[in-house]
Amino acid sequence: FTTVTSVESFEFLGTIISKDLEWEDTIDTTVKKAQQRMYFLWQLRKHNLPQATMVQFYTAIVESVLTFSTMVWFGPATKHDTRRLRRIVRSAEKVIVRNLPLH
Repeated sequence: FTTVTSVESFEFLGTIISKDLEWEDTIDTTVKKAQQRMYFLWQLRKHNLPQATMVQFYTAIVESVLTFSTMVWFGPATKHDTRRLRRIVRSAEKVIVRNLPLH
């Protein structure tokens, strides 16, 4: 016999799955990663890089973090969590001075 151990949560392919299928831990991790990457977007602006370069950076480095596995957790996310995610997009728009997708 193989014993199956019950756990509170586990990480599978970068997505934290809790036993009650709440996605707060995944969203917390996603927000933290995106905020860390926003620092580098600010650095690009500080060094006067072209807007197109900043958009490419945002798409590749920040947006990819925000959209990773969203098909799983975005639907049941709370309004508070979706506001946190959208706040990052709005911050990036202010840095780049351009409207971005994911609004």
